[in-house]
Amino acid sequence: MAAKEAGPLTAMTSRTRLIVLLVSAPIIAFAVIGGFLGNAMAREETYRPLAVFQDVVRLVTSNYVEPVNSDRIMTGAMRGLAESLDPDSAYLNPQQVEALQRGEHLPSGDVGITLTRQYYLRVIAARDGSPAAKAGLRPNDFVRMIDDKPTREMSVLEGVRLLRGAPGSKVKLTIIRTNPADPRVIELTREPIVEPAVSARMQASGVGYLRLPAFTAKTAEQVREKVASLQKEGAHRLLVDVRDCADGDLTDGLAVARLFVPSGTLAIRETRNQPRESIAASAGDGAISVPVVVLVNAGTAGPAELFAAALAGNKRADLVGERTVGRVTTQKLVPLLDGSAMLLSNAWFLTPAGEQIEEKGLTPGVEVEEPDVDVGAPPPATDPILLKAIERLEGKTSDTK
Repeated sequence: MAAKEAGPLTAMTSRTRLIVLLVSAPIIAFAVIGGFLGNAMAREETYRPLAVFQDVVRLVTSNYVEPVNSDRIMTGAMRGLAESLDPDSAYLNPQQVEALQRGEHLPSGDVGITLTRQYYLRVIAARDGSPAAKAGLRPNDFVRMIDDKPTREMSVLEGVRLLRGAPGSKVKLTIIRTNPADPRVIELTREPIVEPAVSARMQASGVGYLRLPAFTAKTAEQVREKVASLQKEGAHRLLVDVRDCADGDLTDGLAVARLFVPSGTLAIRETRNQPRESIAASAGDGAISVPVVVLVNAGTAGPAELFAAALAGNKRADLVGERTVGRVTTQKLVPLLDGSAMLLSNAWFLTPAGEQIEEKGLTPGVEVEEPDVDVGAPPPATDPILLKAIERLEGKTSDTK
């Protein structure tokens, strides 16, 4: 009986399969052909600009008033391509790549400037006590020339190499601050590089002040020691100053943040074609629990931004000052066939809430602008960011998190 009943069911299944096949075949074919055409169109969209570029090169080489150097054209094009990505990506010629790969040691004298690119080389920050800081260089100053070399087509790596030299030697910088028609020429004497260290003082009754000039592998331990010392002096609130702080490794910024954040996400790392990686506080983090205000400005970059974002994103601190730089990428060197290479940003960090920092920076909850001064002028008599930070901190109770 079962065998007889299975016949109609088997026939019905076969007919159903045939109908499904007849209906689905055009759909599958459409999907396959559509996918192929879509990929082809995507490739065409990708390569269309290259065809235009090829036409431009052909027109230039055949119509320019004099014979052109094709190598120079291509080098300029690759440099422009890198610059269009972000300020830290760069095209390196074979000589620069070779020097970088063999770990060539630069001279021990420096002027203390952290650089980025924005048409010319641009100052991110001048390190505490450096020749550049003593000369009054500030964030967003443009370095138009280093000695007699224009920086218009100069990578950050090239600029750094030119600024280095023997201690006691001099370097001349042409600086633009507010008026491009009125550049200022200053001469700096290179000094030996001194490893930055955390400093601390009592700022007001019950208020400790911590200055982080840079982030190194030693910074977290120095912060721990300085805060313990301030607490013995009666500090139960803390100002952390990371203005004009742009040097160091990004991971060192997160290491210091762990001292203040007991739980939660510190930052999010984003790379292409990979899931986002959340970096979280661990058991034992958050040893420093006093209320905190962090001072930031247009020279706060890199690890200092990650530190500030981690504290602000976990409601562990208020940020007071100016919008930060927005420079939290890591780079990788991609070799090319002729020995040159592209230095490309391959990852960046986001705030604990997943918001972009790169090129946008962090906007403080309390915005205060630093006063404008001319190149070489003495610093202002008052510090409005510090005064506002003290005012903000005094409104916090000792159990504020």
